Amino acid sequence: MKILILGAGKMGSFFTDLLSFDHETAVYEIDPRRMRFMYNTLRLTQLEEIRDFRPDLVINCVSLDHTLQVFRQVIPYLWQDCIISDIASVKTGLKEFYEETGMHYVSTHPMFGPTFANLGALSTENAIVISEGDHLGRVFFLDLYRRLGLNVHEYTFEQHDEAMAYSLSVPFVSTFVFSAVMKHQDAPGTTFKRHLKIARGVLSEDDTLLREILFNPRTKNHVEGIREELKTLISIIDNRDTEALGQFLTRIRKNIK
Repeated sequence: MKILILGAGKMGSFFTDLLSFDHETAVYEIDPRRMRFMYNTLRLTQLEEIRDFRPDLVINCVSLDHTLQVFRQVIPYLWQDCIISDIASVKTGLKEFYEETGMHYVSTHPMFGPTFANLGALSTENAIVISEGDHLGRVFFLDLYRRLGLNVHEYTFEQHDEAMAYSLSVPFVSTFVFSAVMKHQDAPGTTFKRHLKIARGVLSEDDTLLREILFNPRTKNHVEGIREELKTLISIIDNRDTEALGQFLTRIRKNIK
């Protein structure tokens, strides 16, 4: 299969390394310096080169804020039977965009980073393949992710964004709160250092991704849940209520089993 990868960032490089030995691959990137360490793949910097390459599958790996823009630039240079795909962690507007194009499409979400995950050992990581879209495209990614040892789930676009509203907004907002009250520590404890590492990883994410997660219509309810639990904890602290604290800890320990 001829596969075109859009973007030579961390995920674009990952998919290129992964696919280039079993498929004929090309990477489209407007900044040639980002492709200087790529090998066994074509390096494209001009849109006309995409037409000449004539890919069967396009994997859009650019940042979230540029995903639709790059699709619109590239699609006029693709043949009609080409399958277009994205790996975006927020799918807002993508289903409508795909249907407007009239092209074959598949949408997935590899949930392994690359901020924290060990890309060489993914057996504890997850991936989502959207159940809507082109059948052959879905089969390709289902097989690819399973061969990597990922735990693969199939969701609709709606189910995906509902799941992400919880699984991304809760840890991200908790990290924002930690970062907002954090003070420099000359001798930080182990737990503090672990939280700090997570905070630095989260806050290194693109602002567009963070904004889309926070502005997801489903996020507010989860943030209000955090606020209610903080109110409960503050009340326990104010009253130095040992019994209530024990009940609180018992309840939250059950949540993480």
